Amino acid sequence: MSDFLNAYSIQTWLESCPQGYLEDTEYGHAPGQKEPELILENPTLRQESIQSTVQLVVGERAALAASSGLINSAPDYPSKRFLATQTLDEARHVEIFTQRLYDLGVKKDELEDVISQYANPHLVKFAEVLLEKVDKGDFLAGVVGQNIVLEGMAFSVFEMMQASNVELNPKFAKTLSGTIADERRHVGFGENRIGSLLQEHPEKKPEIEQMQKDMTYHMLATFADSFRGNAPAMEETRKIAQEAIPDQKHQVWHGTDLGSADPAELENVLADTVLKEFKTRLGRIGLEYQEPAKP
Repeated sequence: MSDFLNAYSIQTWLESCPQGYLEDTEYGHAPGQKEPELILENPTLRQESIQSTVQLVVGERAALAASSGLINSAPDYPSKRFLATQTLDEARHVEIFTQRLYDLGVKKDELEDVISQYANPHLVKFAEVLLEKVDKGDFLAGVVGQNIVLEGMAFSVFEMMQASNVELNPKFAKTLSGTIADERRHVGFGENRIGSLLQEHPEKKPEIEQMQKDMTYHMLATFADSFRGNAPAMEETRKIAQEAIPDQKHQVWHGTDLGSADPAELENVLADTVLKEFKTRLGRIGLEYQEPAKP
């Protein structure tokens, strides 16, 4: 228990996060960094950026509600303290991605309308499945849904987006790098804390595995909408970016060239990466991955 106390203490969080990789940043990026003029001046690139950032805000709002809601149901104070730090991490994520929407020209009084317009319905349902468990005070299911499923998805999505934006948008890539560091810590907590609790409550496994199956379906449906359902716009966006920066270096992520792969390939590599991580992490805590229907 001593390693758990040290790894997830507020002191460790202070040293690694606000006093570590976030020091000397504003909204997660270097002071003064701006969105590229190419994105701000091109309606297609700007709309795509707004639409994708809205999904991040929706996901992080769910994570904020879940982590804060789990504090009171946590069975011990080390878990409560960690979840308090995670709540602040998630609140920061909501803030920095909301700020990006403002940087992209969304007016503050239009924010909620823009989010409602672009929020993927399956991502909204994904959040609802998780928050139903949190609202019931189900700590075990809530942490699996939050720190294994949601955070595991976010970790890979952020990595892919960060790789895609290294040259095109250094400001956004820097913002994403900090969120990736946060998500890595959150996933670690989920694995380290829940395994022992599941051994004490094996009767919870079928319910939690069903929740994972439901959440995974809506996650995969969100990916399908984002890639297959948005393929023409993605191809146009890529063409515009390549014409503006013809010598930009293509980034390779999990063996896939992000600059040349078609939308179907991008969807597959993201889904495969997330599902592989799900299966590994669920296995570590004693759960069996449940395959959902294909969207």
